[in-house]
Amino acid sequence: MALSPMDLTQLAAADATRAARVLSEVRSATLSGQRAPVAPRPVIEQSWERMLCSGVDPDSDVRAGLLPREEIQRRRESSALRQVLPVLREGLLSVADAARHIMVVADEDGRVLWREGSVPVLRRADRLGLELGADWREDVVGTNGVGTPVVTRRPVQVFASEHFVRSQATWTCAGAPITDPRDGRLLGVVDVSGPLETMHPATLAWVDSVAKLAEARLREQHLVALERLRAVAAPVLARLTGRALVVDNGGWTAAVTGMPYTPRIGLPKSPAAGPRWLPVLGLCTLEPLAGGWLVRAADEPEPRGATRIVLDLGQPRRWSVQVSGSAGSWSHELSPRHAELLYLLAVHRSGRSAAGLAEDLFGDPGRTVTVRAEMSRIRRYLGGFLDHRPYRFREDTDVEVLLPDDPRDLLPHSSAPAVTGRRTP
Repeated sequence: MALSPMDLTQLAAADATRAARVLSEVRSATLSGQRAPVAPRPVIEQSWERMLCSGVDPDSDVRAGLLPREEIQRRRESSALRQVLPVLREGLLSVADAARHIMVVADEDGRVLWREGSVPVLRRADRLGLELGADWREDVVGTNGVGTPVVTRRPVQVFASEHFVRSQATWTCAGAPITDPRDGRLLGVVDVSGPLETMHPATLAWVDSVAKLAEARLREQHLVALERLRAVAAPVLARLTGRALVVDNGGWTAAVTGMPYTPRIGLPKSPAAGPRWLPVLGLCTLEPLAGGWLVRAADEPEPRGATRIVLDLGQPRRWSVQVSGSAGSWSHELSPRHAELLYLLAVHRSGRSAAGLAEDLFGDPGRTVTVRAEMSRIRRYLGGFLDHRPYRFREDTDVEVLLPDDPRDLLPHSSAPAVTGRRTP
């Protein structure tokens, strides 16, 4: 009797050993170009296709070097995930330990920063290379519950031979991305892993719900911090005339005076006191405050001279826009969606309408509400260099796009038709 992917999931919950055998047959048939007894789940099939294109060897247990202890500690201290470890532990560890699972937390690069849970399972994880500091990116160790959510930006469960690399076929894992609730930037992945006989179809929903609780906690912490900064800002702003605002160290606005409220401004990566030129505001003076900065805008108009804009898409999962001109330079890290939109505007210098961008992104020209909302967010930090009706870079800007060496690595997370069509070598 033929099985559907849904039937196979139910079978795995009832008889993990039999399901593992079926999946082994599916994997062998699919990778050899033969007809499989049941089609792989779409998320797994798409991952396998990426692995074949990137040259990952399904029969080779390849492992990258572990990060030194000092680098692990540095990444831990700089990661926002550190702030939600209590949420993750409370939501996952008590059940994971009893169910012979471990909790794995990795950063946005797929590097394992924390690993806790059942001691016997931790030893088995060591043998698989799932160790502290290990690199579990998909294009390094194949389809897995850490690296695949980094690429897809959605929860993924990987069971037995759904792992691309054969040595991981005794394992099951379910991972969910954790994003910054302020701007959608990927912070990392939380994963629950264990021996294949511990597989349960509800594990993915459980992990995803805890990841969402972690994001909610980050949002709450951000609002509390802004409220504290707002209390500091009130007497300072009351004494000032002209345009000024108080922002936290990430550029998020706590209070304004003499100007319209804007949720966020682009600060330099390492802000320092003194005169600075900032996007949208122009020439400003920065003064440090407890927990943030007082930004006093000058009355001088925004410079309109020749400006060079570099859209850097060459690094995996680290995209940025860099602006330089006679008034100074600055850079801004891009979310996946903003990287897509700015790439499309760089390709179409004559401009694209909201409907055109919706067609490029979703294959549906009717999804203009989403496009307009994202373009509004982009204009908060790049507004001085963009025109609209249609959306386009200003004519007096020199735009350069830095692309990855391999065209197939162009915005690998993206399923936008206009992006995937440009990945051919």
